[in-house]
Amino acid sequence: MLDQTARQHLPPRPGVGYKPQHFSDILADASPVEWLEIHAENYMGDGGRPLAQLRHLAERFAMSVHGVGLSIGGEGPLDRDHLDRLKHLCDWLKPASFSEHLAWSTHGAEYLNDLLPLPYTPETLDRVAGHIDQVQHHVGHRMLLENPSVYLNFTESNLDEIDFLTEIARRTGCGLLLDVNNVYVSCTNRQTDPYDYINRFPLHLVGEIHLGGHDEDHDDSGARLLIDAHGSEVVDPVWQLYAHTIARGGGMPTLIEWDNDVPDWPVLAEEARRAARLLDKVAA
Repeated sequence: MLDQTARQHLPPRPGVGYKPQHFSDILADASPVEWLEIHAENYMGDGGRPLAQLRHLAERFAMSVHGVGLSIGGEGPLDRDHLDRLKHLCDWLKPASFSEHLAWSTHGAEYLNDLLPLPYTPETLDRVAGHIDQVQHHVGHRMLLENPSVYLNFTESNLDEIDFLTEIARRTGCGLLLDVNNVYVSCTNRQTDPYDYINRFPLHLVGEIHLGGHDEDHDDSGARLLIDAHGSEVVDPVWQLYAHTIARGGGMPTLIEWDNDVPDWPVLAEEARRAARLLDKVAA
């Protein structure tokens, strides 16, 4: 049974990925941020300052829990202990949103500390759908599934990525998390059109949008290679793609992700203000 006592929706305004070094700044002046997102695995302990600060913030802000360690696409069974810790966190925090990645990060007993892409096949679809069913039943929250950042195509893939995500949502009742930076990164690397991707994406299933920075390199043939790094400002082409997305789908909860080389609060807040200005333009 899904938890009906939790707040079911984030406000359709900007949020940021919470970092403890910003705690005092957020309490002093969070504008324009109206919600915060945490990585679940950072808050699965039993006490201490991190949980005390999180409890305090949860009294003032809608919260989103973003998992990075479930290995939804892994071939093996999900880690029951990890699911128990995730359920405990969601039970007391009562987040407005809970999400995970379309990726795998485990092999046997080894955890690879990365979010690795999957081939899009009927077999993979069955496995991912089964894992999502298990997560939603165990944790008691509807899950949002995030589109991945991709650096290559699998020769065995015989399903389109958007069709794959849409069918997962149909089978499991989960929602989708649309990472616009991931769309730009993946389409650039695969030499496809990111606007066509957004135009085909089922925006009615989207419960949250992510924006973040990426690094740029070149492969051995000189072609651009973009790397989803979360360590810099959102670039103009991603802002433009985001503006196109919300012009089509309307204002949606929009997260600024900045996980590496984290800046001072004013820099992160200004990224959120840019998202707020675009959201206001759509609302007007």
